[in-house]
Amino acid sequence: MVEAISQNVVKHPVLPDSASRAKLSERQSSKYTEKYADYLNLGVEEWRKAYKEHEKLDKKAILFVMTDDTRNCDDVAEYLEATYPDFKDAVLVIHTKNNGEISEAASGKKKEDLEKLRKQSNEIDSWDSPFKAIVSVMMLKEGWDVKNVTTIVGLCPYSAKSNILPEQTLGRGLRKMYSGYDAEEYVSVVGTDAFMDFVESIQSEGVELEHKAMGEGTQPKTPIIVEIDNENTKKDIDNLDIEIPVLTPRVYREHKNFSSLDTGHFGYKKVEYKTFSIEEQSEIVFKDITTGEINHITILDSGAVTDYRSVVGYFTRVIMKDLRLVSGYDVLYGKVKYFIQDELFEKPVDLDSLSTLRNLSELEASKTLVETFKKQINVLTVQDRGDAKIHDTIKLRKTRPFVVKEQRYIIPKKSIFNKIIGDSNLELQFTAFLEDCDDLISYVKNYMAVHFKIDYVNAKGEISNYYPDFIVKKSKKEIFIVETKGLEDLDVPLKMERLKQWCVDINKAQSEIKYDYIFVDEEGFDKYQPKSFNELIAGFREYKEQGR
Repeated sequence: MVEAISQNVVKHPVLPDSASRAKLSERQSSKYTEKYADYLNLGVEEWRKAYKEHEKLDKKAILFVMTDDTRNCDDVAEYLEATYPDFKDAVLVIHTKNNGEISEAASGKKKEDLEKLRKQSNEIDSWDSPFKAIVSVMMLKEGWDVKNVTTIVGLCPYSAKSNILPEQTLGRGLRKMYSGYDAEEYVSVVGTDAFMDFVESIQSEGVELEHKAMGEGTQPKTPIIVEIDNENTKKDIDNLDIEIPVLTPRVYREHKNFSSLDTGHFGYKKVEYKTFSIEEQSEIVFKDITTGEINHITILDSGAVTDYRSVVGYFTRVIMKDLRLVSGYDVLYGKVKYFIQDELFEKPVDLDSLSTLRNLSELEASKTLVETFKKQINVLTVQDRGDAKIHDTIKLRKTRPFVVKEQRYIIPKKSIFNKIIGDSNLELQFTAFLEDCDDLISYVKNYMAVHFKIDYVNAKGEISNYYPDFIVKKSKKEIFIVETKGLEDLDVPLKMERLKQWCVDINKAQSEIKYDYIFVDEEGFDKYQPKSFNELIAGFREYKEQGR
């Protein structure tokens, strides 16, 4: 669990801070729900805030309450349904044995009813299910596949005698709700002092638990959600909105016959052919050239007949996979075979030799082979159409809500989004600058969810996508695409040249709005500190002068 939480594989448990816990107390009452009303109310409050946020992303937040016996389990369910309109006919009650398994005896249910109960618990994440809360004795062990638990309320004092571990208890709510996002997710854990002491005992195992303020007026314990700021009455969304035309791709891969690849004139540094002992030749380890991870290991017998064909085939498939090629294997195989035999090393080699296969497993040799072929195939097949046409439009106000990794952000006044996330300090500084500019209407950070991207050929010669950093609406007739950059890499000039061409293409395709671009480097931005957007346009001319 320690590793899973630190690697952001599961949700992060969040507990009430000391100030929030100080407001809770067990009331003097023989009725279970009256005694623990404070804890239930706080749990519902936290769940409500989480529910509202996750609903924006089409996810249903689930409240999970743990009690100590079946009678109190039923009492809590009745209390939730009677006290909170949110839970009217929306509480799923599951009685369990002491070991957490669904109890037939305690519930008095028949086999078919128990199967229905299991099915209901595993379908609770879906909007088709009417349930928003689960109330259970102890905790559920069997068939648990619920991902949307955002709040756990514990009303039972677990102990070592129960054979229940704190990580098992937290495990009821740790499964992540969202796939494909690197954003942190959270599960709020509320409960009696005895329950919280039990949960916090997990810290002795190295688990770090966060403590935050909870209750009315506090922030929901959810990932950061970026969305169109429709609820902000101070914003004129119509005026702040920006529309970006989408151009057809300009660069494409033309699938040509690989027979025209001239392996004798590739232009690369030949690799030294090393000498290995018989023992070293017996184990051949092929590694991924980008990650260094072992792809496969071949153990060879020095007395056996070597078969180089599988090795040549392996490299051919790697090249085709990296370039997403679907045909031409036979011709490319022949080219790779000839290149290894006569061109890759400082001298021609014997493909049947164990020493050759061992040399091919060296990173320098394998990387030179794969990267050289990829470069030459890109030169042969990557083409520029010479023009582009408008085929669609991105309306920014139609961007769906999305989650982002927890980081610093600015609450903007001049953007349709509710938050502008800073992936770097420069982006935050530039956002603050745009907020202070009186000579522009609006701007947005070009989030991935906006889907504004430009195809280009990267430094490796491959077709890739470039996502500019900001889109600025200076006036109803002028839009600027802005790239901010700290340290430049090899792709920056290529991206900027492509952005320049994109502006030419889009201004040629339509005349209603003029599109232009600006490159803002961190050193220049810190040094000159422009006071307006017009100053930025005038002062930052890199990649525009002398035909660049």
